Amino acid sequence: MDEISKGQAQAPALGDNAALSGSTPALDTDLPQDSMSPESDATPPPTDSLADPGALAAADASASGLDPVTLTDQLAGFLQVGGPVVWILLGFSVIALSIALLKLWQFARLRPESHRELDRSLEFWRNGQTTRALEVLNDRRPAAELVALAIRGLSDDSRDSSLLKDELERVATLRLNQLRSFLRPLEVIATLSPLLGLLGTVLGMIVAFQQMEAAGNQVDPSVLSGGIWQALLTTAVGLAVAIPVLTAHHWLERKTERAAALMSDAVTRVFTCRPGKPKLAETSEPSRHAA
Repeated sequence: MDEISKGQAQAPALGDNAALSGSTPALDTDLPQDSMSPESDATPPPTDSLADPGALAAADASASGLDPVTLTDQLAGFLQVGGPVVWILLGFSVIALSIALLKLWQFARLRPESHRELDRSLEFWRNGQTTRALEVLNDRRPAAELVALAIRGLSDDSRDSSLLKDELERVATLRLNQLRSFLRPLEVIATLSPLLGLLGTVLGMIVAFQQMEAAGNQVDPSVLSGGIWQALLTTAVGLAVAIPVLTAHHWLERKTERAAALMSDAVTRVFTCRPGKPKLAETSEPSRHAA
């Protein structure tokens, strides 16, 4: 019995020694030292991708959430959700932008509201210097063209005054129609855009309520909310198109009205500031000496 107890006492000791000996890992001398270093697992980044500006820009765009592919997909989904109404409004916006740029170029080239040269010309005309009055005028501008036409007509004694006024009215109407060109399409786009947006909203609401009816008692609030925001999307696009177009239309129309007022004022000043006739003054001197 003593030997058996001694054997049982030695068995756990041997097990503990085996566990201790097993817990110590054996070092394999055959493995290279590079594989043991933690730095060997990390592969250095390629230098070409860091030196490429396009890669840096793409990395910055993806980090900031402005991935071009994502933006394109969002725009395509936006147009798909809006339906044909959004496509029509997009076409309206392109047409309105083209008209606005064309009118800005026209007004910048003609400058119909400029009156500095008109004041100088009328001053020469008042002093009887007809040639100088015509030289300072730029015939490309509507008001200057009318003033030059009026001065030439009044300088010609053989021309009838009523016919001259009719000619001035005809030219003024023609130039004003040129300044007002393409303003009516802008007005139509500004008027129709909110109405088209409202039409798209009504159609979207009809589809949303149809989906609710088809769902029956199992109505999901997410279905209703999704249909409502998709329906309201067209109204937002319509207002976004109409507001700047209406602003541009009123601004261009106001500039045209100011140009028309300047033309009327300049022509009236030509008639009211008509100088005396030097030829008649020269012929009256000899007659007075003869008397």
